[in-house]
Amino acid sequence: MKKLFFSLVICYLSLQMTFAQIKLPVYYDSMYSTYYLQRLSLFDMMPVQKGDVVFIGNSITDGVEWSELFNDLHIKNRGISGDISSGILHRWQQIVAAKPKKVFLMIGTNDLARGASADSVVKNILLAADYLKQESSSTQLYIQSILPVTDFYQKFTGHTSKVAQILETNNKLKSAATAHQYTYIDLHSAFINADGKMNERYTNDGLHLVGEGYMLWKHLVFSYVYDLDEKPALIPLPQQVKWTNNCFPLYRTKDIVVSDCRLQKEAIVLQTYLQTKGLPLRIVGKASSGQASIHLVLADHPTILNKEEGYTLTVTANNITITAPAPHGVFNGVQTLKQLMRDGVMVDGCEITDWPAFAMRGYMIDVGRNYLSIPYLKEQIDVMATSKMNVFHFHPTEDIAWRFEVKSFPQLTDAKHMLRNKGKYYTVEEIKDLIAYCKERYITLIPEIDMPGHSAAFKRAMGFDMQSDSGKIVVKQILSEICDTYDVSYVHIGSDEVRIKDTSFVPEMTRLLEARGKKVMGWQPGGNFSSTTIRQLWREDANRSFIVEGVPYIDSRHLYLNHHDPEESIVTIFNRKIANRQQGDQFALGAILCLWHDRNVGREDDVLKMNPVYPGMLAFAERIWRGGGQAKWIANVSDGDAVAFAAFENRMMDHKQLYFTGKEFPYQRQANIQWDLYGPFSNEGNVDRVFDIEKWKNGYSFPKPSKQVVGGTIVMRHFWDPLIKGAVDEAKENTTWYASTKIWSDEAGEFPYWIGFYDLSRSPATNTAPSGKWDVNGSVVWVNGVIVPTPKWNRPGAKGDPEVPLIDEGYSYRPPTMIKLNKGWNKVLIKSPVGSFKSHDWQTPVKWMFTFLPVK
Repeated sequence: MKKLFFSLVICYLSLQMTFAQIKLPVYYDSMYSTYYLQRLSLFDMMPVQKGDVVFIGNSITDGVEWSELFNDLHIKNRGISGDISSGILHRWQQIVAAKPKKVFLMIGTNDLARGASADSVVKNILLAADYLKQESSSTQLYIQSILPVTDFYQKFTGHTSKVAQILETNNKLKSAATAHQYTYIDLHSAFINADGKMNERYTNDGLHLVGEGYMLWKHLVFSYVYDLDEKPALIPLPQQVKWTNNCFPLYRTKDIVVSDCRLQKEAIVLQTYLQTKGLPLRIVGKASSGQASIHLVLADHPTILNKEEGYTLTVTANNITITAPAPHGVFNGVQTLKQLMRDGVMVDGCEITDWPAFAMRGYMIDVGRNYLSIPYLKEQIDVMATSKMNVFHFHPTEDIAWRFEVKSFPQLTDAKHMLRNKGKYYTVEEIKDLIAYCKERYITLIPEIDMPGHSAAFKRAMGFDMQSDSGKIVVKQILSEICDTYDVSYVHIGSDEVRIKDTSFVPEMTRLLEARGKKVMGWQPGGNFSSTTIRQLWREDANRSFIVEGVPYIDSRHLYLNHHDPEESIVTIFNRKIANRQQGDQFALGAILCLWHDRNVGREDDVLKMNPVYPGMLAFAERIWRGGGQAKWIANVSDGDAVAFAAFENRMMDHKQLYFTGKEFPYQRQANIQWDLYGPFSNEGNVDRVFDIEKWKNGYSFPKPSKQVVGGTIVMRHFWDPLIKGAVDEAKENTTWYASTKIWSDEAGEFPYWIGFYDLSRSPATNTAPSGKWDVNGSVVWVNGVIVPTPKWNRPGAKGDPEVPLIDEGYSYRPPTMIKLNKGWNKVLIKSPVGSFKSHDWQTPVKWMFTFLPVK
């Protein structure tokens, strides 16, 4: 009985301690210096805001302008010279009450100098950590190690004699990180010399930092401040990367060394970029002795498989060297170097050997249906260049409008013959400018003059069909003018989705262009092409791929950004096996990512807002540069290489944050979302039928899930089944499935989510969802037993109309749905029924899918 009683007492006391309110000790202002109180009063006048990142500590923290160092006004300095751990606790409530986004704390060296023990310092720091977690659980806390010291300068002897105590304190802080829910950052190791003391280059008194020390500090915490991977995110990931322990100091670099005049353009590209980082480097022919510098070199390398575009990049403590057999390879190396220089102060040491798996890596934009301004096109070309894409497929002629100026036939671009964006077209000067803009970035512009199909605008303007005798004469004149006017190597003649009435039309146009030295491209399936015409594959049937043996081709199958929702698109593109090959060859030339926004848009921004162009470019650039991939088409994360996708997604989200601020980037992280699927339940044609699993909110125990899947968008059965596999194996009509997941929230409140059950393609004229419903299937979503209401649709139940721009039909371009979450775990249940797989309208196919994921 005594043992039982003792155990119950211990249990009771433990529970009391677990749920006891953590309180900070009371200290009085009289205990602190006048400078401490001056700074504290200043902080009172300039309180921290909820989204801020706070650096707090003693004189070492106090000694730098953090907002200037990071060029970020949300980063606040709360350092006070001479402060100790009790001083942090004295003003900790002021910080915590603001609920900042992140806090970076470094304290303790002054405590130790005053004779305090490592245990007492750690005790105060852990109390601060526990109090922060209690009062502002969403605030991320980073405890930075105490920096090393050195007695080299014979100053601050009370501090510089505490080498062992500093190590002891740091080890205890590192060991306690998990239990007290903070992230420990080891700065100490990066600042020491061979003797384990502060490297003299970072200090001039043995304790405090000089400018170079703060540069290193920024480099070491940059990824923590912005939630980035530890190493710079490289997209496309090079073929070979080896990281080293070196760091190259950009802040001490003065020169870009170029001894070969053929690399002046690449040197200027790098110089211009470095100027945006506040680094005014010179371009010189010879390196200064002992000076850290960047070298651009033309030289062969035996391990590079593509001599035109391959390169090596080496980063040491004193030099960065990009070497390539050709200038284009150096340009590609510069794009990688720009990503390595993410923090603007230091570059991590590495050895990179790199080359593309495929020769042609393109992006196509349809500007015939929806005109896009030249600056907007150049923005997209810039992203192509940084992603090492090298083909810009320009599609300016369509049934809707002809937007390619032809001096001989001005009526083609007359506003009265256009159905949208009347009077908007591209002049000869603008097209020449685009071609030159692309060439500066090693991108080949390929103009497409679609013929003889997609040519209703031509017929309206000229009064006759392209395949007529008069039409053929005019088309030949147009092609001749293009050859005379523009410096292009390729001309795309389309020739798809049309009945070829004159079998001589395509061969005649092909002969004309080839006689003028142009390479001809056309869509496959399409016209009656010659064996020399490069086929661009746009479709694959269940039993036919349309690849012609011995004929060069470019792959665009299942690479249409307008057909799928953002989350599915990126999964599909990343997993693609381009051209059904591991890498390119003389026939499998590469691929082109396509954007056909068939529907009218309200404004040009909608083209990139409603289609995952930039995330799609990154996924495409990764896959086509590296090669590999999975056979067939993959819609769900779980059906592809989930591990590789998650790693890529991490890098892509880093790019979104670093390089796409202010740009449309419709994608959210999804590889960390796991669903339990339950089914099938036969609904016998009644999609509203209720099954017992919906009673979970009343204590119903879930059965064992039928399967588990991963992703933000889950395609239950693809609308192109059986060509593309869905999450439900052997899917049947008139069935209902349920999906469940859990969400952790540090705090109670309302949070934004993307929710959708039917992605409207931007091509067919799809009908909209009925009022008060997510879709026509009867889909429902509950969070903690409460039904999440549908948006108040702008056009509920409207019949699809290609001339009416989309507004809120897609989850990625309407305001996110706000969901009330409890503190701790929250349960999500999704009901996903389906009736018949047969659609009454080809423009509104049956889509059985759902999307649910948080918006960061």
